[in-house]
Amino acid sequence: METTTKRQALIKAINELIELAYDDTLQEILSLLEIRKQEDESDERDFEEGLKDIVENGTLTWSEHQQKTA
Repeated sequence: METTTKRQALIKAINELIELAYDDTLQEILSLLEIRKQEDESDERDFEEGLKDIVENGTLTWSEHQQKTA
């Protein structure tokens, strides 16, 4: 519940400031949000690929990894 309240407060504060922002500032904000979305999508793809790799190739223990890299 506290997280929801904090999020709502942040959104309210952002909305109040957005109404006063210049157009170029709004464009910068939009660009940053789009970059963040692309990064999140890339992270999700990498995670899924990692899971597939684990299924196909298994995993190594830490000591096995150390032996292979030594």
